[in-house]
Amino acid sequence: MLLLGITLSSGEEGPTPTPSDTMTLIQKVSLRIQEQVAQVDKQKGFDCQGEPICGIQQIPLFYAERRFAPAWIDEGGLRPMGHDLIRALEQVGQDGLQPEDYHLGAIHAMLKEMEAEASMPTGHKADQWARVDLLLTDAFLLLSSHLSGGRVNPETMHKDWIISGNRVDIMAALSAALDEGRIDPSLDRLRPSHKGYAGLRQALRQIGAIDQQGGWPSVPTGPTIRPNERNARVPALRERLQKGGDLAMADPPQDPERMDAALVESLKKFQVRHGLEPDGALGKRTVEELNISAQERIRQIELNLERWRWLPQQPGDRYIAVNIADFSLMVVEHQETVLTMRVVVGRPARRTPVFSSPMTYMVISPYWTVPPTIAIEDMLPKAKEDPGYFDSQSIKVYYGWDEGNAAVDPRQINWRLYSKGNFPFRLVQEPGSENALGHLKFMFPNRFSVYLHDTPNRKLFGKAQRDFSSGCIRVENAVALAEYLLKDNPNWSAEKLSAAIKKNQQQIVTIAPSVPVHLLYMTAWLDGNGEVQFRKDIYKRDAQLDQVLKRRQPANPFPMSESAGASRQASAGGQ
Repeated sequence: MLLLGITLSSGEEGPTPTPSDTMTLIQKVSLRIQEQVAQVDKQKGFDCQGEPICGIQQIPLFYAERRFAPAWIDEGGLRPMGHDLIRALEQVGQDGLQPEDYHLGAIHAMLKEMEAEASMPTGHKADQWARVDLLLTDAFLLLSSHLSGGRVNPETMHKDWIISGNRVDIMAALSAALDEGRIDPSLDRLRPSHKGYAGLRQALRQIGAIDQQGGWPSVPTGPTIRPNERNARVPALRERLQKGGDLAMADPPQDPERMDAALVESLKKFQVRHGLEPDGALGKRTVEELNISAQERIRQIELNLERWRWLPQQPGDRYIAVNIADFSLMVVEHQETVLTMRVVVGRPARRTPVFSSPMTYMVISPYWTVPPTIAIEDMLPKAKEDPGYFDSQSIKVYYGWDEGNAAVDPRQINWRLYSKGNFPFRLVQEPGSENALGHLKFMFPNRFSVYLHDTPNRKLFGKAQRDFSSGCIRVENAVALAEYLLKDNPNWSAEKLSAAIKKNQQQIVTIAPSVPVHLLYMTAWLDGNGEVQFRKDIYKRDAQLDQVLKRRQPANPFPMSESAGASRQASAGGQ
């Protein structure tokens, strides 16, 4: 074939022509790129300047389509776009990513070497420029993939975390960037567009600035200090809150060791931001949160930026989002929150999964078919102690799972004969005020058998940490949620809904159009007031993600958006 006026062998493994002295630098660079690409082993991969190339499928196609012409080099050396890309790689820390993952060290080293050796032979210079061009192309593809879909696939870490699959054509993004001649706008289009991602980037800058100034001091441990009490540890608390931005800088107080009103209010603000009981007292749990360093908080933000990149780019014009780690639900319309409430989520042993699914119907006065795990682990021991337990809970017992089977008398069953290995019963609780699902159930079909529902147990909503369920999500104000979902349905009103609930008769109501539900797990975010929020990692997922992100990128990670766990089956079930 003909490349830049030089006749080359048409076969893939033909002889490599010897460049003549009349070839331009770009022609020599092109030839070197072709030689490099010809050595690609798509099974074993290849490296460049000791750097593993990840785009082993994409890069050969990219350069072949452009007849092996360099993308970032011209006769004068590095093009302005090349400089822009290097600058963007140097700044990936603003997205919680690591520059060394994108060949930055090798690129800098080669550029420095060429700058130091101005008299470098043309052939050797062409070799170096070819390597720089290959590494920059791979860096752009890799960064594009990470910004648009995340650096890792959560399904490889968690069987109960299902991503929806953002699909971004990173090759098209590369072509568009080269055609446009600008890097930053191209990368901006690949980042999550949701303001939650932008907010976390802002929080990363805020905490990063504090860390560069030395971070914040620790607070000594000791007995609880309550409002208006005096203690020698109070000055350290005041300094910690000032450095963290929760307490405004002011003149020294008259009594530095007293928990005065201003300090108490600032401590309450800190407690709210960290999901603690806002009692204004300096107790053990509050001290623990105060003493988490700025560097640890920076890493927590970086982990949650990665989680944002896993989420659907388009959550929907109207959607429901549950942050499991925050025990909260919000309804969003056109990026504005229109309804919020507290929720109860799965305890660590029965974790609420993470996924997205459309809510298609709700059930008024639902029956509750008890999941086997709850029936065996929670209810069977109670029945062994009290044969009347199921009657007291309005639960009917059926032998087998055939819907046509008649109910059996639980008092006539010797429950001590049954265990996990031989439990043949189906338990169904009747609708009513004592039903574990309350008066309403909200369904978004999924492989985990998880849903939102009402609850007769209201006390748990008063707690700061609310991980008490068996996987499903209990909502604080089910009626308000139902009224919202039916507000555009002419066949329903608040009065009609109330009347239907009072009948204690199961009724299924279609939700049209369906409403996307996103179950999330975020331990750090920026709220609507611009305050950074942190939450306890109740499921210990931060440490696991941290370790995975520290591993070197595997060869050929593209496309990042494909789901690796589509065939997985799991069940959380329960209430």
